[in-house]
Amino acid sequence: MKLMLLTYGIPATGANIDGTEDTLLAEIVETGEWVDRAPLADPALTRTVRVLDGAVGTTDGPFAAVAEQLTGYWLVDCESMGRAIELAALLPGAGTVAVEVRPLMDPSGMEM
Repeated sequence: MKLMLLTYGIPATGANIDGTEDTLLAEIVETGEWVDRAPLADPALTRTVRVLDGAVGTTDGPFAAVAEQLTGYWLVDCESMGRAIELAALLPGAGTVAVEVRPLMDPSGMEM
């Protein structure tokens, strides 16, 4: 089952990294659950695109105007949602900001 661990934070305060990230990455690489991960650039560099009546429009910044923004993702391949939740709880910052755990879907629309 492939799942995204979507990390959230408050960009103005910087990354929520406390040294446990490398340990966690090593652990999930060893268990074979790691697929990919990446931090996202500053939300100020984001453009939101909408197509209305055939016209493409863009606005600066992310869609959500909130303090916590999506800051990155971890893509894991776990046996269960429960295991993905265990990993999400180990991410740096999980004690102060949200980590969303969301299953991926394959092209047929079924969860992977």
